[in-house]
Amino acid sequence: MTLKGIIDEDFINYKKPCMTLMFPHCTFKCGNNICQNSALVHEPDIRIDSYDICRRYLKNDITEAICLQGLEPLESWDDVKELIIALHVHYDCWDDIVIYTGYTEDEIPDKIDWLSAWENIIVKFGRYIPNQQNHFDEVLGVNLASDNQYAKKLRG
Repeated sequence: MTLKGIIDEDFINYKKPCMTLMFPHCTFKCGNNICQNSALVHEPDIRIDSYDICRRYLKNDITEAICLQGLEPLESWDDVKELIIALHVHYDCWDDIVIYTGYTEDEIPDKIDWLSAWENIIVKFGRYIPNQQNHFDEVLGVNLASDNQYAKKLRG
């Protein structure tokens, strides 16, 4: 799998301490001049096996979730699926997996259907819109930057 970065212990993006994975691709549907994560484009790619990520995550006694975020995780759909399968099937780990996406639910029904088959998947939906009032999201336990953004636990 290809990433732009890994934060082993992140206390900002979710209410539980999480490992955060930064994905390398995006269509810049929000507009590349306003992207909060556009600087990631210039970071070098990191090649790491999904099983190595799982082992690294499971060895950490602090983290309780994995957060997938910008650029756009769903643009690396095969890698996202591979990671979820590795965690759940091969490592029997059912910790929360949080996916930050700029897509709306209506734009990705096939992906939501696939993700809904697994327990403890949380998706933050909605594009970043500048100059919006941030708001507290109960599901994530953190503030989100735009009024149109919200998180939803898909199942479990």
